Amino acid sequence: MPDEYLPTTVKLHARIREIGREDWDTLARASDPAGNPFVSYDFLDALEVTGCVDARTGWLPRHITAWDSDGALVAAAPMYVKGHSYGEFVFDHAWADAYERSGGKYYPKLLCAVPFSPVPGPRLLTYPENNAYRWKGLLLGMIEAARKMEVSSVHINFLPRDEWMQSRVYEYLVREGRQFHWFNDGYDSFEHFLGTLSSRKRKNLRKERERAVENVEVRRLTGTDIHPEHWDAFYRFYMNTTSRKWGSSYLNHAFFQEMGGRLADRVLLVMAFRDGRPVAGALNLFSDEAVFGRNWGCTEEHPFLHFECCYYQAIDFAIERGLKRVEAGAGGHHKLSRGYVPVPTYSTHWIADEGFRDALERYLEIERDKVGRERHALSTHAPFRKGNDGPAPDGWTYAENDREEDDGF
Repeated sequence: MPDEYLPTTVKLHARIREIGREDWDTLARASDPAGNPFVSYDFLDALEVTGCVDARTGWLPRHITAWDSDGALVAAAPMYVKGHSYGEFVFDHAWADAYERSGGKYYPKLLCAVPFSPVPGPRLLTYPENNAYRWKGLLLGMIEAARKMEVSSVHINFLPRDEWMQSRVYEYLVREGRQFHWFNDGYDSFEHFLGTLSSRKRKNLRKERERAVENVEVRRLTGTDIHPEHWDAFYRFYMNTTSRKWGSSYLNHAFFQEMGGRLADRVLLVMAFRDGRPVAGALNLFSDEAVFGRNWGCTEEHPFLHFECCYYQAIDFAIERGLKRVEAGAGGHHKLSRGYVPVPTYSTHWIADEGFRDALERYLEIERDKVGRERHALSTHAPFRKGNDGPAPDGWTYAENDREEDDGF
């Protein structure tokens, strides 16, 4: 393919508003026609205007764009200068420690990702025609930006497999992670899905659902059904969870109100009420293909209510809407027994220091060996009936879990 397909200009932007909603969302939709909400202009801009990402929080926007010779935007990616490794869900804390013990300075670094969201999806946004050449412009542009800024590294988290494979050509190191996703095999009801499970697992799930709603009412809210008071309640739940787990929160009250106002038709808020008062909730976003579980919280503990709000209600919603899958976020072997199967996630990493890069490459080779061994171990615990491994895309594998935090799910 001739070089005229490559962009001629690469730019960095301190705010996504410098790029604009129409141009950004056109690329995002071209990259994922199902409409992944996490790479939408409104989700990313909501993080910026509410102060969740800025220099103070250690997430300084430096979005990268590529332009052709006619001045048309042909590729873009969400990117940040990071002063730490929190809120990423692909952990390199040990890398940072080793880098600095050897005399280097790991931070700041460049990160291409959706902040605080371990949701796989397109990262190198472009049009499907000649996309490998547009990706090349972004991948090389990120390296050039890192060199000019004199930062240690470039990281791209939760990107699709095809983008991940392309990055290997340009000296990026590849890594796998693992999540649990539920796949819709044409089910017409939750009972239909339960029929694919072993008898013991089927009985357990029915009992959990019965127990979960003994003292509460669970409602699924989306669109105009979600009111400001629901966001007020959910923020209380979120703060309760983050204060118990991490001692600090990534998202603020203004973000939930802003995101809810802009993306209400892409939000599924599952709320539990006792005597008319909200006591627990789970936040999901959804595309035309999938439900993405994000955050959970509560002010009262009820048996199995977490599983009902986070997992079973999302499955019900996916079946009702005819969606292909539910992605339940980071962490959690407990998801396996509830019909969620392990799938790989992908990240890629460019390291400026060649010696450190070589050492990491050897480490990642060992880590990938562990991936295969965990795949075999987890496959023996699938909840499906004998002879039924459950639906999953061909070629998907299990992957090493090195999570040190989860996202509330």
